Amino acid sequence: MRNWFKNFIYLIVLIGFGSVNAGSYEDFFAALEVDNAPVIDRLLERGFDPNTPTAKGVPALVAALKVPAPNVAALLVRHPDLKVEARNAQDESALMLAALRGYVDLCALLIERDADVNKSGWTPLHYAATESHLAVMQLLLDQHAYIDAASPNGSTPLMMAAMYGNASAVKMLLEAGADPTIKNDLGLTAIDFAERVKKTESTAIIAAFIRGRRPKGAW
Repeated sequence: MRNWFKNFIYLIVLIGFGSVNAGSYEDFFAALEVDNAPVIDRLLERGFDPNTPTAKGVPALVAALKVPAPNVAALLVRHPDLKVEARNAQDESALMLAALRGYVDLCALLIERDADVNKSGWTPLHYAATESHLAVMQLLLDQHAYIDAASPNGSTPLMMAAMYGNASAVKMLLEAGADPTIKNDLGLTAIDFAERVKKTESTAIIAAFIRGRRPKGAW
């Protein structure tokens, strides 16, 4: 009789916990969508798991950066139990998305938590170069980001800067040692990318850099 009663009480506790947790789940992601950090903080203090994924399987931090919800993201990054390298189905990490948004302070926090600067495939530097976030690019380069990292199709951060970014990003990468002669899987170089979208200033900078590398007297 005593064992039956103990099992009954245990079942009631489990049901109650499940109900509270379900409500917390809804509250957590509702707060995340509107960047309500105080609500998130209270839920975390009550023991809510900062690594909880969305209904589509997206890690909470990655979801926050997709919204974007920078205040929630900054709060999650500081949580000791956070898994900073959790990624979405597209293999995007939190550092990649923070770099894409230009959140330099958040990028620095993620790197302090051992976020991977040089993950395989698309990298944080590719993402930062795409939007010409110079401060983030410099931070990543200072942390030894591979400047000629190849994406799955062989594209480099310089190619992304040439096509989507601005001339300042192109110049920064070239001066930091990016190779403008690399070709991606389609046989395109950075200058090809710039010419395709009529980025005349970037085209001129890349062309001048290539000429400057040639021996004197060579055409």
